[in-house]
Amino acid sequence: MVFRDRKDAGEHLARALMRYKSEHPLVLAIPRGGTEVGYEVAKALDADFDLLIARKLPFPENPESGFGAIAEDGSFYIIPYYAEILDQSLIESIAAYQKEEIVRRIRTLRGGRPITPVAGRTVILVDDGIAMGSTMHAAIEFCKHQQAAKIVVAAPVGSPRVKAELQKIVDDVVILSTPPWFRAVADAYENWYDVSDEEVLEIMARWRRFKAAERI
Repeated sequence: MVFRDRKDAGEHLARALMRYKSEHPLVLAIPRGGTEVGYEVAKALDADFDLLIARKLPFPENPESGFGAIAEDGSFYIIPYYAEILDQSLIESIAAYQKEEIVRRIRTLRGGRPITPVAGRTVILVDDGIAMGSTMHAAIEFCKHQQAAKIVVAAPVGSPRVKAELQKIVDDVVILSTPPWFRAVADAYENWYDVSDEEVLEIMARWRRFKAAERI
């Protein structure tokens, strides 16, 4: 399955999640890439919508690949194999840098405000795709620590292996496409590009306008 862009992917994903509309869920998108997808899901489900800041822990020699992730409350996930072989001081130094980036993103993308309260809510975690799954694992840990009532993981595309892993630790996993020879999230999109802070801010401003129009 190939999507035109993140908007198209979000519309498809929203249709697959309609069974949760009656629960008035909280949709938490993982920026930057998950923002547009999450917006479309939240709009269709008449849900609350916010950004959950989580960051991959990248290898110094290969920043595109990572050994784990950290969420905004400090929730950690490290791929078990790397937890055994990487030096603890290296993990801590990389995590410290990513914590600084998380602070920056909270300030820039959420205006420094706290995340919408999670406790007791049905939370739908949305990203534009799930490859290694580290960032989503950290986001799940965040939701568990914040006492979400139900956790649903949702993405347009993902690795079959990671989907199977996530199904063991959350209430539901909705991934529209799980290619058996999964290589990269970008392969599922005709129009793939890196999302900027400015685009995230525009989407969130669009969300506020949408909710304001509903109240009129």
